[in-house]
Formats: sequence, C-alpha cells, structure tokens
Amino acid sequence: MKPEPQAVGRERVLLRSVKTSGPRRPKRQPVFAIILVSVAAGYAFAITIAKAGAPKQTVYELPHDFTLNAPTFLPSALPGAAMTSGNRLELLENGDAIFPAMLAAISSARKTVNFEAYIFWSDEVGTRFRDALAERAAHGVAVRVLLDAIGSPGRRLRAGDVDVLRHAGCHVEFFHSMKPWMLWVFNHRNHRRVLVVDGTLGFTGGVGFADPWRGNADSKEHWRDTQVRVEGPAVRGLQRAFQENWSEVTGEALVGEEFFPALLQAGTSAVAVVPSSPLAPMSGAGRVYAISLAAAAKEIWIANSYFLPDDATAGLLVAAVKRGVDVRVIVPSDDQNDVPATKAAGRSSFGPLLEGGVKIFEYQPTMFHLKTMVVDGVFSTVGSANFDDRSFHLNEEINLFVYDGAFAGQMKETYRRDLSRCRPYTYTMWRDRSLKKRVTEWLVTPIRSEL
Repeated sequence: MKPEPQAVGRERVLLRSVKTSGPRRPKRQPVFAIILVSVAAGYAFAITIAKAGAPKQTVYELPHDFTLNAPTFLPSALPGAAMTSGNRLELLENGDAIFPAMLAAISSARKTVNFEAYIFWSDEVGTRFRDALAERAAHGVAVRVLLDAIGSPGRRLRAGDVDVLRHAGCHVEFFHSMKPWMLWVFNHRNHRRVLVVDGTLGFTGGVGFADPWRGNADSKEHWRDTQVRVEGPAVRGLQRAFQENWSEVTGEALVGEEFFPALLQAGTSAVAVVPSSPLAPMSGAGRVYAISLAAAAKEIWIANSYFLPDDATAGLLVAAVKRGVDVRVIVPSDDQNDVPATKAAGRSSFGPLLEGGVKIFEYQPTMFHLKTMVVDGVFSTVGSANFDDRSFHLNEEINLFVYDGAFAGQMKETYRRDLSRCRPYTYTMWRDRSLKKRVTEWLVTPIRSEL
C-alpha cells in the first residue's frame, strides 16, 4: 500500500485525539458483494462439475456433399430410429390455439396422461392445466407430471398448486430438484415439452404453461409461439422421450398397452422424434440442424428465440449463402426479449453472418419464442431446442423433424406472416450499435455457452 504523506498522517492523529470516547461502531461488511461472489463461484463450480462428465462435443464442419433429396441424407442426419410414416400433424399457433387443443386432449384421457414441461406457473394458464390434470386423476386416470426445478421454481409455482395435483392423485415430480448436495446437476435442465394422452395423441413444441403465452401474439404481454399436435406412429417417440426422463427421476419403467398401444396410420407425414441430452455422445437436434444446413440447396429459414450459433455453425450458414441458398433468420427484437444476456451473446455473432449474406430479421410486436426451421421446402422442424450450445449440449430437449412438402409449406406460410411483422437487421445497424451493447456482449462472452 502506498504510504500516506506525513502531514496527512498528523492530521488523522489529531482528529482521532478529539473524538469522544464510546463504543466503536462495527465495520460494515459488503454483504451484497459477498453474496454475489458466492453465487457466481457456486454457479461456476456447478458448470465445471456438470461439464466434467459430459461427452466430447462434435464439431460440425461439414462439406456440401449431398442434398436433402439424396438417399444418404436421412440416415446421415437422424440419430436413433428412422422416420415413421403415416402421421397427422396440426400446427397450433399461440396460446389461443395451443391451450384449448391441449386441454381438450387431457379431458379426453381414459387411461394415462404424461405431461412434461419446463415452465409451469401458478397463474391463469397454470391453473387451467392444474385443474384439467387434477380432474382426470380424480376420475381414475393415471396422471404423471414432470416439471423442471429451475423453470418451475417455488417462487413461480406455489406449493399449494402442487398439493392440489397430488391430492387429486397426480404423480408429480421435479427434474433435478434444487438441493445443496445436487449442485453437479444445476446446469443439466429438462427443457422438453411433451404431452401424451392414452399413448395415442401427443403434443410438443416451445410453449410454456404460463400467462405470457396467452392470447394470439396480439400484445406485448402475449408471446408468439408454436406447438404441434401429433397423431400416428410418431406418438411413440414422444412417449419414449417422456419415459426416458420419468425413469431417470423416479426409477419407474413405463410399459404396456396403456403407454404403447398399437398405432394406426393417421396421415401422410414422415416424422422423426429426436430427443437431445448431454448424456448422449452426439447432440440430437444439433446434429440434424448441422447436417441439414450442409445439405441445403435452395433455402434455410430459421426462426429461433435464442439464436447463438457457434463458429462452426455460423460457417455452415455462410457457406450455404455462397452456394446460392436463401438463408433467413428471425429472432426477437432487443425491446421484446426476456433474456437480454442471451440476446447480447447472439448479437455478437451477427456481424460475420450479415457480412456473409445471411439475412436477419427482428420480430417487433412481442417476445418471439419459436424454435423452427424449414429447409428446401421439404424438411422442417418444430420443438423445444434453441439454436445455442445450451440446447445442443446441456439441456434435455425434443424436436420433431418432418420430411413432408405439404407440412413444410404450412411452415413457410406461417414464416412469411411472421416476417411481415419484422424489421431487417442490417450490417450497418450491427456496426453502429451502442457502446452499452458492445460492453454487454463482451461481459457475457465467457459464459456464452451456458446462456
């Protein structure tokens, strides 16, 4: 420490000599700073432990050696089981269409309801689903509810609402509950959205069961999102994904006719249900996304709420532009974003993408929460996975990948409607962004893969 000048030292001695006697006041500790540092250290420790046992990540630097029409595309892209044919899919947009369809499905249950969600809160929407699930359980339906402990915490989901479900007969569990001795799982979250009724009808997508998803994206309070209603053999894939997480938490194996009945063909769509997990050797959704980008010959239309491509994936997008592919990305605007840190982390990569010819658009009316993509007018996806490292390598996720021109056409139609409510984000806008935004981007860089 630098020594004080002698005169200043004498002045301090004199001041001390004239102070009145009395008890010395205890020195105040910077309590907030200590708490903040402790939380940061705990989070860093949890991330380190969670990553220590994770498999090595695959770097997708792929050549454009085949297209989506090639017979090698699907076997190369899809992990696990092949696509199932004969499925009927219905796109549901926003809460006004999503929630009535899901509640009607729950009310129709005769044997089993398996419900898995990241966000389930004690509000108007959560209460409607609480009551629907409890009503079925009270009438003898076996209702299983699996919620994520981070997405549905005690401050958002009241213990009283959980009690209502359990007292009615629902079996309610939380994925990786927040307990001090379970820090190692803090970073491994269950981000899947699955509803399967009687093993014959399923839903998945990006929706949360809370009030922000009400309405029809008609105000800043009503988010834009998409869900898919599924009938046909693909429902088994949704059921297996639920079974996987449920068995991990409870140890209960779900077997038999009530969970996996015979499923007849219900439509014409070929569908693959692709779960993602950090415990798998390759990211399910990340793998299919990357190989699709490498195979694209005409168009790549991405809509994603948290768009944080890594360098390799950004390279695939720019390479696609160079071979004449129309690459478009819709993201939330800065003003309508529920996780500003994630937006900042994603924005830091926009410059090279824009310079490379990727077109980026910001959705203006409200928070944009979709996780969709259409490639070459025939291959598309709807699901829970964001376009980021967290979804591809850290979370439990689930996506439907559909090989069907008719369904892709519906997806493109909704994409165009969303695009009409966007503004282009240009390279000039990125280059001239404020100092505050640049500093925020720099601050979140060390934790970019965790956002």
